[in-house]
Amino acid sequence: MKKTLALLLALCMAIAVFGCAAQTTEPAAEEETTTQPEAAVVDAAAEAPAEDVTITFCNFNASGGQEETLQAMYDAFHEQYPNITVEIETIGYSDYFTQMQTRVAGGTAPDCYELNIENFAAYSAKGVLAEITGVDTSGINQTALSAFNVDGVQYGLPGCFSNVVLIYNKDLFDQAGVDYPTNDWTWDDAQAAAEAIRALGDDYFGIFAPITYNEFFKVAAQFGGSILNDDKTAFTVNSPECVAAAKMMVERVTVSNVQPTTEQQGGMGDWDWFMSGKLGMIPTGIWAFNTFAENCDFNWDIVVEPGMTQKATHFFSNAYVVNAESENAQAAMTWINFLASSPEAAQLRIDAGWDLPAITDESVLATYLDLGLPANRQAVFDSLNYLTIPPIIEENSLMSDIITSHLEEAASGAVSVEQAMDDCQAELEATIQLG
Repeated sequence: MKKTLALLLALCMAIAVFGCAAQTTEPAAEEETTTQPEAAVVDAAAEAPAEDVTITFCNFNASGGQEETLQAMYDAFHEQYPNITVEIETIGYSDYFTQMQTRVAGGTAPDCYELNIENFAAYSAKGVLAEITGVDTSGINQTALSAFNVDGVQYGLPGCFSNVVLIYNKDLFDQAGVDYPTNDWTWDDAQAAAEAIRALGDDYFGIFAPITYNEFFKVAAQFGGSILNDDKTAFTVNSPECVAAAKMMVERVTVSNVQPTTEQQGGMGDWDWFMSGKLGMIPTGIWAFNTFAENCDFNWDIVVEPGMTQKATHFFSNAYVVNAESENAQAAMTWINFLASSPEAAQLRIDAGWDLPAITDESVLATYLDLGLPANRQAVFDSLNYLTIPPIIEENSLMSDIITSHLEEAASGAVSVEQAMDDCQAELEATIQLG
């Protein structure tokens, strides 16, 4: 079985194109595009500088619990490169991209930093990232590199990946007399289980999946649809497949009420509901495992997320990049290359239960299966057979905001799902120029 892990990861990396954590929409990058100037070039294969040097590094992914892991990675790095000092700044996701835009525009960007794929596309188009050459592909899958390659030019190294699974409360399934989910479930199966759990009491709910763009594009794929046509020249959010996906999401709240309304939530988020022991199922990322293991006093496990006409699973990946104007680009390259591909950093990442390193060393990856809860960690790798790609465009944040606003309007009961999707289609067409 271990031999299959590398193959699965190679497959996933071939189509990994978006950021590590499914969170609230980040601020949009500037909309004006310019002709990209000739990029600064940094060679990943070159020797690290011999003189003492201090570089700055900004990231968001360590925020909220993995700061010590990142520090441990730096400690291991500094043992190998004692002349390179890295000043690490970890910024919360909600503020990160606003700050980075300001710093880049003001010429005060750090020597190297982290980007998710939505922002990576915009930053690389602005010419603010150094071109990376001489990448050693023995530790990083080459197809993973292509996620951060623009027109044959490498602008970032993939540092991690994570995905989404269906997490479920085994105790509630037992109370409701419902069989546990399997990898073969459809959303019809999940709906039946959710209704049985909802019947346990007024404050019990069957499922909680945020009614947002990030969920919608994936569920649309599960119904055989897409937000954009194949060549990204037209929006298709009011297609029959997308409408069916939106109806399922919305009617969990407005019809069957297996998912709480805004009022019923009482200010609690989806993770809070699950940890309270009153929620049967939650599709969420593998980064939840440590939090749930520490805070759930009930039995829980995971399976591959259900689908409808097909399976489709979220996949997230972040890039480490070098500032094109850095005066210490080679030292910055040495640091991000260590983060992305070294066995030391990879093992620390896995041991911390953070996310998974974007590497191909199956001996390291196999240890992930032995980290404890959830018991069925194999489902993380099984999910990699069903990865789906978000329709990344330059105005990605604006598109996300428009779609989420219309989904929320339908969920509030203000308009029908069909009307909401027609209105969404019209606003997207009037606001965003494609192709």
